[in-house]
Amino acid sequence: MQQQTKRLEEFKKSVTNKFNIYNSLFLSLPYKNVENVGILIPLLLDQCEKGLKAGKEPQEILEVFFSNFVDIQDERERLDFMFRIVQYVERQVVLYDSVEDSAFPKLQEYSSSLTIKDYFELVNRTKNWDKVSKKLSTFSARIVLTAHPTQFYTPAVLDIIAELRSLIDEDRIHDIDVTLQQLGLTSLINAKKPTPLDEAKNIIYILRNTYYDAVGELYQYVKSNIRDDKFENYNLMKLGFWPGGDRDGNPFVTADITKQVADELRLTLMKCYYNELKDLRKKLTFKSMQGEINELSSKLYKAMFDPNAPISYETIIGHLSAVRAQLVDHYHELYLDELDQFIDKVHIFKTHFATLDIRQDHSKHFMVVESVLKKQGIIKENLDELKDKELVKLLLEDNFKLDPKDFEDDIVKDTIVNIQNLKTIQETNGEDGCNRYIISNSEDVFAVLFVFGLFRWCGWDEKEITFDIVPLFETMKGMEASEEVMQTLFDIPKYRQHLERRRDIHTIMLGFSDGTKDGGYLKANWSILKTKETLSKVCKKNGIAAIFFDGRGGPPARGGGKTHRFYAAQTKDVANHEIQLTIQGQTITSTYGTKEQFMHNSEQLLTAGLSNNLFGKELTISAAQRKLIEELSESSFDKYDALKQHEKFIPYLENRSTLKYYTKANIGSRPGKRGNKKQLTLSDLRAISFVGSWSQLKQNVPGYFGLGTALQKLKDEGRLGEVKKLYKEVPFFKALMLNSMMSLAKSNFDLTSYMKDDPEFGDFWNILHEEFQLSKKMLLQISGLKILMEDEAVSRESVKIREKIVLPLLVIQQNALYHITQNSEYKELYEKIVTRSLYGNINASRNSA
Repeated sequence: MQQQTKRLEEFKKSVTNKFNIYNSLFLSLPYKNVENVGILIPLLLDQCEKGLKAGKEPQEILEVFFSNFVDIQDERERLDFMFRIVQYVERQVVLYDSVEDSAFPKLQEYSSSLTIKDYFELVNRTKNWDKVSKKLSTFSARIVLTAHPTQFYTPAVLDIIAELRSLIDEDRIHDIDVTLQQLGLTSLINAKKPTPLDEAKNIIYILRNTYYDAVGELYQYVKSNIRDDKFENYNLMKLGFWPGGDRDGNPFVTADITKQVADELRLTLMKCYYNELKDLRKKLTFKSMQGEINELSSKLYKAMFDPNAPISYETIIGHLSAVRAQLVDHYHELYLDELDQFIDKVHIFKTHFATLDIRQDHSKHFMVVESVLKKQGIIKENLDELKDKELVKLLLEDNFKLDPKDFEDDIVKDTIVNIQNLKTIQETNGEDGCNRYIISNSEDVFAVLFVFGLFRWCGWDEKEITFDIVPLFETMKGMEASEEVMQTLFDIPKYRQHLERRRDIHTIMLGFSDGTKDGGYLKANWSILKTKETLSKVCKKNGIAAIFFDGRGGPPARGGGKTHRFYAAQTKDVANHEIQLTIQGQTITSTYGTKEQFMHNSEQLLTAGLSNNLFGKELTISAAQRKLIEELSESSFDKYDALKQHEKFIPYLENRSTLKYYTKANIGSRPGKRGNKKQLTLSDLRAISFVGSWSQLKQNVPGYFGLGTALQKLKDEGRLGEVKKLYKEVPFFKALMLNSMMSLAKSNFDLTSYMKDDPEFGDFWNILHEEFQLSKKMLLQISGLKILMEDEAVSRESVKIREKIVLPLLVIQQNALYHITQNSEYKELYEKIVTRSLYGNINASRNSA
């Protein structure tokens, strides 16, 4: 507790106070009509807080503000003023991000989380070095960066944030003032929708400027502390990459884009190598090694500009090894450490930098296979004409030579071209550059077999398919079928041989986003844990090492929340050979955005994965505890399912939330929904825009809905004691409940309380509000906490400040949504305001995942 108090004091000193001081610099920004905005924002915030508490409608709050404080009566002028508030608040969020990032190292001094250093000290006491050394020499964590559009600052803004961060570290007021002026004049948003290549470049920027050094330093830290001279687990921290490879629901990701992104990753890495070699050259000035250094330098120089002049990993290592030998033999090992650190980085990143994953939806492969078999004259219209056995035989044994030119449909053509192209990518970037093909919406054995068959038909010799085919079981139906699907695959001799060639390892992805949308919060997460246990057993029985790849979004409603807590709470029945997870949206910059944050959070992943194996009692959940979680999960699902079936569920999102504006905001390249049906259905909705819309409404429904009802039901049966015991004794259950509390803490029903009397949506709003109140009440009861996030004072404080910054924005957004329904003559401008206010709100909702 004392640690938490100290941490909170440090937070107030290094974050709250500094933010307030630097925020005041905004007041003097020398731009047209901005100075009075800065002065008036605190007044507007005060009006918003008081007005919402008193149950006033957003338009009423703004009417009072405009009449009494700024005296603007003209609607068009009011709109201009609201735009300026939006721009101002967006920049306040950037400043707050920079201040918080700058304070990160200081706050970590008072953290109770286990670092690698603590971990090694613990090992020292238990004398478990052999065990640890053995585990660390094979263990691995992979963070996979995705372009899911939940936050994108442009590289120009990321540069400003980095600059502000270092200036704030040194309290350089004058320079901060100048940089804030630059921020005031720099556009924070994309003028047009980014292409998948733009998205990839944005994230590659972070790879180059942060991760290249951070991964190298983390590796050196472990290597120098592990007491194992032969330690060389270069896979300790791996980077994966989805932008440009993830074509699920994104028609703009083509075979050509995938190839360009692979080139961009390689070329950028060569720039990192070239620059590091350039620095080393200043030290390695010895005559006999100049030939090797110059030759490597000119090859790297060519490789970093010309996509057609790749240099192989073996060539780079060959030159560096020759230089090293000279250094050892003739030059007293001078600067050997620096050279070895560079060589280690080359071993880690090779020529790929990050592994580009390919992902596509099963339905698209279905379409491709159907088109191919029609073309071959094997079926007339559709695959139903074939028995399963016949289809399996075609996929595993028949050989067709596919030519994309023979097909008219773009998806069919592109799928064939892409699978053929993957060979070229592996030739230039190495096998590590691209070796996984993920199939979303996997629900049967054909999800995997279609891809295996397509590789064969696209010219890959089946003995040389150097790809892991990864099913993504993301819906409830998919998870229920997964055991049978995997066992059926293991029973197919040809597929089993493929696995032998892939070192008898099978990666299986379990999706959180769509699971939560589909099954509600508790049921989705509980189903995932049970599925992991079942699949671990099936794989073990068949002599296969299972690796689980988790689709963890930013907020808890998309499977996010505190990542370390989540992994440390896995049971002993879950295979734990490697931790793999997606890092998306604002979590890339908020959790892994600076070198310090990256190293801290990567250490957290490694210690969470290792702790399960080496310390304390192994986590188990007894039969009675399972029965209780099952009961809660079913009961909360019934409540959530009834909400989904409510006739106003989709209309409410369409007409009272920001749902349709997600696609208008130029944040991501991907459409907001799958397909192009006129009538919106829940299954077509992207989890991002679905969860994001609830977040903009400050209702966060997918993060807790149904929990209150389920807990109340047990209380009514006199069984609340059982749940309290469950919360205390089962880390997995506790982790979920704490994540739900974070979702509740970020909710603010006052913002939409005007809807309670809405003739069309009033009853629906009341259902949401009652469940929110009940969930909050019941979670506090079972946890024994007095307030939400009581044990996480710093996170709570951060959430509070961020919510305060954007409250005026949210009120403006709600007001605009109201005016749109009234068919105002300025409807188009109000729509622009809704879209623009998405940015600040999204960026401020940075999640401490």
